[in-house]
This record gives sequence, C-alpha cells and structure tokens, in this order.
Amino acid sequence: MTGRDGVTLDGDSAPARDAGYDPTMYELLKTIDDPRALRALDRRQLHQLADELRAYVLESVSRTGGHLSSNLGTVELTIALHYVFDTPEDRIVWDVGHQSYPHKILTGRREAMARLRMYGGISGFPRRAESVYDTFGTAHSSTSISAALGMAHAARLAGARRHAIAVIGDGAMSAGMAFEALNHAGVTDLDLLVILNDNEMSISPPVGALNRYLARLISGQVFQSARKAGEKVLKAVPSLLHFAKRVEEHAKGLVVPSTLFEEFGFNYFGPIDGHDLESLVPTLANLKQLEGPRFLHVITRKGQGYKLAEADPVLYHGVSKFAPESGIAGARGGGKLTYTQIFGDWLCDIAARDPRVVGITPAMREGSGLVRFAEEYPARYFDVGIAEQHAVSFAAGLACDGVKPVVAIYSTFLQRGYDQLIHDVCIQNLPILFALDRAGLVGADGATHHGAFDLSYLRCLPNMVVMTPADEDECRQMLYTGYTLDGPAAVRYPRGSGPGKSPAPEMTALPVGKAELRRRGSRVAILAFGAPLAAALEAGDALDATVVNMRFVKPLDGALVEEIARGHTLVVTVEENVVMGGAGSAVAEALASRGVSVPLLQLGLPDRFIDHGDQAQLLALAGLDAPGIIAAIRARCPE
Repeated sequence: MTGRDGVTLDGDSAPARDAGYDPTMYELLKTIDDPRALRALDRRQLHQLADELRAYVLESVSRTGGHLSSNLGTVELTIALHYVFDTPEDRIVWDVGHQSYPHKILTGRREAMARLRMYGGISGFPRRAESVYDTFGTAHSSTSISAALGMAHAARLAGARRHAIAVIGDGAMSAGMAFEALNHAGVTDLDLLVILNDNEMSISPPVGALNRYLARLISGQVFQSARKAGEKVLKAVPSLLHFAKRVEEHAKGLVVPSTLFEEFGFNYFGPIDGHDLESLVPTLANLKQLEGPRFLHVITRKGQGYKLAEADPVLYHGVSKFAPESGIAGARGGGKLTYTQIFGDWLCDIAARDPRVVGITPAMREGSGLVRFAEEYPARYFDVGIAEQHAVSFAAGLACDGVKPVVAIYSTFLQRGYDQLIHDVCIQNLPILFALDRAGLVGADGATHHGAFDLSYLRCLPNMVVMTPADEDECRQMLYTGYTLDGPAAVRYPRGSGPGKSPAPEMTALPVGKAELRRRGSRVAILAFGAPLAAALEAGDALDATVVNMRFVKPLDGALVEEIARGHTLVVTVEENVVMGGAGSAVAEALASRGVSVPLLQLGLPDRFIDHGDQAQLLALAGLDAPGIIAAIRARCPE
C-alpha cells in the first residue's frame, strides 16, 4: 500500500485489499475515537484499520520525531487487544511505553499526535494524567508485570471482574524485576495475562542467554512436528515411549518454548504471529475466558511495513523529523560533536593505551556512544541487557580483580542501580568510572528521562568524585581524570552538543576538587556547575559579575568558595539539577561549615517534575538560560 507521502508500506494485507481503497484518507481510522468504536467494527474490517493505522503512525512520527520501529511493530497487537478486551475497564499496561503510539491513536488522541512530545502536547509514553486508557505510567522498562499484578490484586480486593494485561518486550524480559514479578504472579490464581512481544530486539541488539532462548522459540513448530513423529514410531514399543517421555521432561527446558514460563506457574501459549489478526483475535478471545496467570508469546517485527525501518530498526528506534520517502540517511549532515561522541572517542583512545579498560552498558550501545568501541574492542565490550543493577555489580566484580571498568549509562537509568552503587562500589571504594549521559533536561522524552537528580544522589556518597564538564574538551579531560583515580568517579554531561570547544588530542588529569575562575567582576559572583557555564558567562558580562567554573561538585573547592563569598555581596549557584540537595546545597554547606554568612541564590531545577518539550525551551522555562539567570539576579540584587 502507499501512504500519504508516497511511501510504500509492506503490510500483511492481500494486494486486492490494498487496491480497494485510498488509505491516504484514513477513512476507517478517522471514525475510531475510542475503543468502543473499534469493537463495533466487523472483524473483517480490522485489516484495513491496521493498514491505515500503520500509515498514520509513520506519517505522524516522521513529522514530529519519536519512537518509530517499535510502534510499527505493535499495530495489529494493539488493535486485537482493544477489540477483544473491554478497555479501559480491563487494564492494559504497556511496558516501557515506546510501543504505545497505536494505543494512543485508538484511544482518542489521533489528532493530538501532531504535537507528540512537544511542550503542552501529549507524551511519548503512557501517562495516567493524559488518558483513562493509560492505566500505568511507563518509560523505564520491566515494570509492567509488577504493575499489572498489582491491578489484578486490586480487582480481587474490590470484588471486580476485570482483566489485567501486561505487554512486555523481549529486551525488557532480561531485567531481574520482570522475573521477580513472574515469580510472585505464578503462585497466585489471579486473572493476569502477560504478553511477551518478542521482536528479537530491545533498543540495542539483544544480548544474553534468555534472548538466545527466545530466538529458538520461533522454531518450536519444528520440535513439535518431530515429537509427534517420534511418538508415532515409539507407540509400537510402549517401554521406549515411556522412557522417551521421561527424557523429554528432563531436557525440554532446553527446547520446548513453554517450559521456562510454566515453571513460574503460568499457562503458556504460543508463539504466534503478532501481525496475523486472524490468529491474534481468536487467541486473545480464548485466553480471555481462562483463569489464572496466562502467558502469550507473540512474535512481531520492529519496523513492520516500512522497509527502511525493517532493514535498520535500531536507526529507526528513536527518530527526529524525516521524509519517509528518503528516510533518515537522506537527512544526515554534519554539525558539532556531541558529548556522547566525545565520550565514545575518549573510551577508544584510553583503551588503546590501557588493556585493562573495559566498557559496560545496560542495552544502550548506540545511545551511549559505544558502537565504535564495540567494533574495535569486542572482547572488552559488555552489553549486559536491560539490567542496571547487574551492570553496576558486574563492574564492581571486574574492578576487584584489577580491571578498569567504565560504565556508560544515562543519568536516569543509574537510579535503578543505586543500591549497588552504594553497597558494591562506594563502600568498597572501587575504581569505577561512571559516564553519565543525558544529565540535566533531555527534552522530548520528559520527566522519566530527565537527568535531574544525579548531583543530589551522587554527592551524598562517601568516596565518590563528581565532575561536571562545561565544554567538550573539559569532558574529555574529566573522563581521563576519573580514569586515573583509585576510587569511584562520575562525569555527568548533557544530551547533545556543547559550546563548540574542540577536545584536545592529549589527555591531562585535572587537579581534583579545584575550580576555575573564568571572569572577575564585582558585587555578584556566579558559581556555575557544568553546562550552564555558557549562560552564566553571558549573564556575567551583562551584570559585571564574577563567574567561576566550579568543575567539581565533590570534592568542592571550599577554599575558593569561601574567598569568593567574602569578596561579594551575593553568591549565585547555577546547576542543571534539582536545587534540593544539589550543587548549590553543597556550596551552602561549605559556607556554613566555614562560618561565612552571605546571601546565597540557588538556581536550578524546581521541586517538581519537568514535562517534555524542546530542550532549550525547557531550560528557558526553568530560568537556566542567560536571560533567566540575569532576571533572577536582578530580582534579588537590584542595581
């Protein structure tokens, strides 16, 4: 079929059905404002709806940016779920949520897709405040089974007869939390349906024994056919048939798809084709009639129906605006180096010098800038899957035996490994470098992905060194500084590019805990931590203020802070982190401990969750751009 922009979409529709209508008009989709209208359709109309919905997802995301591959892969599954179940009374929990665009479109937000992930527009993830159909807010993976199980228990406590469904990807199934939930659910008799959306890919290509196991399940029909043939032959010799069945019971965990999940207490079904509505709808209808924990294994394909996304689902996982007819490659261009690229290049450079260096990521190879490192040093590259807790403790084990681990992780994802950070890393004072990408406001992914808390949660940990680079070269030098230390260190840097200072080829360790005076002024002193330095310098020029590049949040340059405070009438701290417990709090503590009393203005993120929107727009709304800093200082200290 052909979409509105002339793009060929290769769905599972028959050619005759494709030729029978003009999908550019979305004639069926535009009649669906909620799932009740969907459930009123004749089942034979669902194929046309799937074609139109897939075309609409592609058109919408190409104009706004967002997650594409995963949503193209869940079109039929979404239709089938809302067609069979009585939503929103029946609860559907979408794991992670970047597979929920078809769900949003079918639940009254079709026109709102025009402002997807924009400030004031709808979120790119399920959000309870946005719709009654978004039963649980999800954006970090592997929470769906726990949440749906809680809903199933709540239904029983309320005496209600409703279904709870968790839709989880194969990548998310690699996380320990998913198995904790399976372990709990399997000993209940609650009405819980877990749907494994198995597309053989999370964000980065899948890793681990579980993913290899799931990949083998696709060939389950081969095993079933062989088993039936064997039974037919062995029936002639009953004793051999009995022996074979006993051997099978011991060995089937290696081959039979159902065993793993049935051992958890689930009734397993599948695998089935997740793009075949003729299979999905009756299967879900049958499962709806059953009781207790059920597990449905669905095979889907990321990017389904759009050849470019099918060929490279990683590239088309999260996209900016692009022309569907030419694809993302046609829109690529030059530009400044990003902090992510700075990190990736540095890691390769330091690995060339030191064979002890290894790189670790929890399923974010592309996002964290590890593609080149993985190619050049495959034996020293470890993608542990969506398992942040394991990533941190795995690094700790490596460090215990002389390896130099570098953990590349988003600020928001390190939160999931916080217990391990404290107990396994900091208490043992192990030399592990944490490269925290996406620190501060990340933009369109919103509250669940903003790196708003790392300065607060890191600086309270004994033995931890925390650095905040203000430009690209400083980022490279701080990474090297952290590498040289004999204890844990973190370098946190923002999403995107910096002010444009090219990193020097050489690597020089910075003096730990020493700040840098960048501008000498009068009356007002601005202490900037990391990326806000550029805006602070602009404000300093406008106000004739002293500006300090603080560099280190921990250890803090207390001596310089005291000197600055005694020579100015107002001290201002600026950070892209929540004010509570952040770098400004560190300055306040340092001044208090030294008996210095001076007016202190702490600028940072407020005590609330910041919504999604353009990154620069969000910084301006938080008052962390130059005009915002100037206005805040003038309000406190009028000229």
